[in-house]
Amino acid sequence: MDIKLPRLGEGAESGVIVSLLVNEGDAIEKNQPLIEIENEKAVAAIPSTAAGVVKSIRVKVGDNVSVGQLILTLVSGAEEAASATPIARTPEQTTPVARPPASHSSDTKVGPTSVLSAGQSVNPSPTASPSIRRLAGELGLDLTHVPATGRGGRIEMADLRTYLRRLQDVAQRNQAPSPTLQPAPISESIDYSQWGEITRKPLSGLRKVIARRMTENWTTIPHVTQFGDADVTDLLHLRKTHAAMYEAKGAKLTLTPLLLKALATTLGKHPSFNASLDDARGEIVLKAYIHIGIAVDTEAGLLVPVIRDVNDKTILQLAIEVEQLAAKARERKLAPEEMKGGTFTVSNQGGIGGDHFTPIINKPEVAILGLGRATAKPVAQGNEIALRQMLPLAVSYDHRLIDGGNAARFIVDLVQAIEDFPESALQI
Repeated sequence: MDIKLPRLGEGAESGVIVSLLVNEGDAIEKNQPLIEIENEKAVAAIPSTAAGVVKSIRVKVGDNVSVGQLILTLVSGAEEAASATPIARTPEQTTPVARPPASHSSDTKVGPTSVLSAGQSVNPSPTASPSIRRLAGELGLDLTHVPATGRGGRIEMADLRTYLRRLQDVAQRNQAPSPTLQPAPISESIDYSQWGEITRKPLSGLRKVIARRMTENWTTIPHVTQFGDADVTDLLHLRKTHAAMYEAKGAKLTLTPLLLKALATTLGKHPSFNASLDDARGEIVLKAYIHIGIAVDTEAGLLVPVIRDVNDKTILQLAIEVEQLAAKARERKLAPEEMKGGTFTVSNQGGIGGDHFTPIINKPEVAILGLGRATAKPVAQGNEIALRQMLPLAVSYDHRLIDGGNAARFIVDLVQAIEDFPESALQI
């Protein structure tokens, strides 16, 4: 049985193999991890879809593999013991190889030839009906790249349609840039060793993804950043008062889940900050759900797991989920789906230090909140001056959708939601 790379998630078509978890000759179980693959800022294990003995491994560490590509071949224990014995096939198991119509030109692409000679085959042709093979030939499609969902790995017409839609989506995303946007020139490689000792190391796959996305986000979105400060003195007191109760429930109560709850309330009042722009259709996409991404600083780079339905979850649920996702991010155990579907992102530098900064929007979102470290500052309260813990806020927004007045109102409402945080929300 051929084990091929399954679909990795929405829009994810390839990845880099970072480790092989089995060897040729190993007996493996169904759902046992075979390889680990890095894709979309995550490292995910790919499980086996069947049990058997590993006959041959067709990939190696460092290979960039695509969905549908052959990873390894399995045989059952009985087949391994009697590999020299030919296996009779029933008519239902045998599918003739469709040949292109005679009217096709010689350079029309069709599925690869199934059999070269007895006992010798290269890239076995996938199972599909003659009509599907004929259509693939007319369109110039290689059926070995089409993920099959039919019984026994058979390609159905729905699989072909899904594959065509995916190709269309990829083509739209890779459209040529506007004439006004010129591609950045490739920098000349400089011999820095002429001035002293240096060390070179290659960019990791994750760092390349981050660099590409940050460049795309910065060059395609007109960024503006609105700044503000929130008095979190009372909120910090509430956190300290209820911390022991949360610890008894196995949760660490930090300022982050409280701020997430205040942010969700504010996003509910300002839906344009929770939206996306569909450039292809010229539409604004307003989302009824609030899924907030949390930027996590790791040794490998910045990862952004997503907490879903923040507006519907309790502070206890948020505290547990924040801690769990942050730990998975630092251990590179996040699944690709755990970093998708976000509607807004928070970048919190409070644990490190610093004040206001200008975070870069995480496309296709239209806004991002940057948090600095809360520090004691003198604040006027009526005719008195008091030291209060002030939290720096910075909201970067997409000026194509959001205007400055809306951003100012958003900051005002967010500050109010933080400073007037209800103690009842912390009750367990």
